[in-house]
Amino acid sequence: MAKAAKRAYVCSDCGMDFARWQGQCSGCKSWNTITEFTIPNTKSGVVTSARSSLSGYAGIAGGGSKKLHEVEAVDAQKMLTGIGELDRVLCGGLTTGSVNIISGDPGAGKTTLLSDLVARMSQLMPSLYCTAEESLSQFKNRVNRLKLHCNEDNLYLMAETSVEAIIAELDAKQIKFAVIDSIQAVSTELANGSPGSPSQVKTAAQSLTQYCKQNNVTMFLIAHVNKNNEIAGPQTLVHIVDALLHIDTNDGQVRTLRANKNRFGDVDTVGIFRMTERGMLSVDNPSEIFLSGSTTESSGSAITCIRKGNRNILLEIQCLTTETEGEFPQRVCVGLNMNRIKMLTGILRKHAKTKIFHDTFFNIVGGLKIDESETCIDLALVAALLSSLNEFVVPRTTCIMGELSLNGDVRPIDSGVPRVKEAAQHGFTEIFIPFRNYHKSMEGLGAKIVAVKTIHELIELIN
Repeated sequence: MAKAAKRAYVCSDCGMDFARWQGQCSGCKSWNTITEFTIPNTKSGVVTSARSSLSGYAGIAGGGSKKLHEVEAVDAQKMLTGIGELDRVLCGGLTTGSVNIISGDPGAGKTTLLSDLVARMSQLMPSLYCTAEESLSQFKNRVNRLKLHCNEDNLYLMAETSVEAIIAELDAKQIKFAVIDSIQAVSTELANGSPGSPSQVKTAAQSLTQYCKQNNVTMFLIAHVNKNNEIAGPQTLVHIVDALLHIDTNDGQVRTLRANKNRFGDVDTVGIFRMTERGMLSVDNPSEIFLSGSTTESSGSAITCIRKGNRNILLEIQCLTTETEGEFPQRVCVGLNMNRIKMLTGILRKHAKTKIFHDTFFNIVGGLKIDESETCIDLALVAALLSSLNEFVVPRTTCIMGELSLNGDVRPIDSGVPRVKEAAQHGFTEIFIPFRNYHKSMEGLGAKIVAVKTIHELIELIN
């Protein structure tokens, strides 16, 4: 008589197993993360699909250990996608045989970007786009609308939610590049639960990754995000894949692509895209879209240089101050952190004796959102505020950067020399920097370097 199938209870967050189900995992203290798994019986010498599901992410485990000299070293092969900013973020192109995740808010451009990518890849190799969330006609309409160029003999479309059926199609058509839209919408027979549950997401991603590693297939998985803008599902999903890309949506058409994980490169590079009717277009010179381009000098404007990853980007900060009509002045910020604005106005009130009884409005040209950790914009914010308040003009050939401390001192910023070089290359003739960021190499760039120590020095110089 055949033995009954074994049952295992595994935490989807930390992987600890239990003899029976319980509400809280005693390992990671998470609630309702323990899922029941059914492990079919295996005959001696036969590896079943259940055995495969328990193997390593990169293939079937086993075979014993090897000495270092017995392991064959294989260099990762890169191929350019033709999408400049994507190749930049992936550090020289897409790695052959890698499994990558791309995430972002609804409407961020995940499907648009990968539709362009799969069309480009179809000109080089058999490619598959599997959609579990829309019809094939919707995908074809997008291809026609974006006017994508593809090899119709190499591009296969599939509407499927079964991981086993997807793998069978990949094997039958000898696909070398695939996109799965999305990992939360597919399911596998190796796990219990509905599509999108932690056990389904983890097991589906593991099965697809194993196939790709064993057959040298390059794959992109689209992932949903939760309300905290993080990947929905178990954290183990991030550990399974080779690269994790995320698209940040700004208030305008600008999209920022960042690698939060990359086994074949660094994670400091940021790609800038612009969402248009023709899809996601790479922006080779981001400073052009973050500067207003106005030739008329007016009060309430200052230009600074921020750092996104390892890229230096020039942007314009605008400020408008008007007499308040209510009992309390308003503070409105677009793309900036309100707490930082309050802190800077407090510093001006304390150390510069500047009282602001006006409605104050701040804006970042181009719709870019500034991270709270980016403190080099402090001096530019103060300059734009004082410019609007006192009706004087900061020349458009002046770039201002530096962090302001609570005692009124100007603190140094990271990567001061690269920022100054970026400003000088764009034709700025006067650059304000913190005193401790000054370096002799800045003098040969053709711009006047003004090093300031305190908020008082800045106010005297810009006035």
